[in-house]
Amino acid sequence: MSGTLNQGGDSPGTAADAPARPAAVTAAPPARLSDRIPAPLLTICAMFTVQLGVAYSTSLFGPLGVSGATSLRLVIAAVLLLALARPSLAGKTPRQLLTVALLGIASGGMTLLFAASIQRIPMGVTSTIEFLGPLGVALASSRRLAHAGWAALAGLGVVLLCLAGGGLHGSSHLNRLGLLFAAAAALCWAVYIIFTKAVGQAFEGFQGLAVSISVAALAVLPVGGPSAWHGLQHSDRPWQLLAQGLGVALLFPVATYMLEMTALRRLSGRVYGVLTSLEPGVAVLIGFLVLGQKLVPVQLIGLACVVAASLAATVTERPAPTD
Repeated sequence: MSGTLNQGGDSPGTAADAPARPAAVTAAPPARLSDRIPAPLLTICAMFTVQLGVAYSTSLFGPLGVSGATSLRLVIAAVLLLALARPSLAGKTPRQLLTVALLGIASGGMTLLFAASIQRIPMGVTSTIEFLGPLGVALASSRRLAHAGWAALAGLGVVLLCLAGGGLHGSSHLNRLGLLFAAAAALCWAVYIIFTKAVGQAFEGFQGLAVSISVAALAVLPVGGPSAWHGLQHSDRPWQLLAQGLGVALLFPVATYMLEMTALRRLSGRVYGVLTSLEPGVAVLIGFLVLGQKLVPVQLIGLACVVAASLAATVTERPAPTD
């Protein structure tokens, strides 16, 4: 479920086409640590932080509820990002403000629906179905006949994923509500991608991220706030729950989005697409290591179909013409 909020103003597909920097007249300043780390490694780290953050947040589902745990995580993340970025809305047009608000609502919906889904079905299944959102956006923008085949392959993969069981409570069939939540999260991710570029152009640095996550926190607060407050009030360890909330918020969304934004400044859209195609596999690995969730062979084949469709659609996409 890694979001791709590129706040630098360029979309992933145009990062490789950015004009070269002029020759420095004086000695260049020392490279930052983040600039010395390979961008693909940053992207892979972002995949692990988002899946680890989601997996460890399940320990909060019991005392706070799914909506309460999600709300607490988003509120903490918003406070941290607002303190870091200190965004300003001065000079923004009503359209820009509406765009960042819609992006925040999509972000909040995606986070809440993903959490509600993994409460009912394995993380690997949820992540694979959710990945149909960005894959659908990529395929919808293409008119190549081959891409219709990749879409069919992805559809076959989802069917295979849903054929077998794997519920969290030993059920022989996947929970239908969990599947529905995953599909809704995929739709939110697609909307998120559509508004990402506009927000990146309107805000500098981490400001767009701070504003959109703040909107996400406000959007989820009416749903999860009462549950979180009730859970904290009736817990004999409220400070421990708050510390856990801080930990998962630092993993996702704070660390995830910062890693991705740093990577996107140096990655072409094609390389980034290939890397993120591996995220459902990362979700399966984290689900197994942290939550003890296992997928049966037919589900692993289904996951492989979705990953293969994404990889094929990415590597066969024609690069955008340059001026």
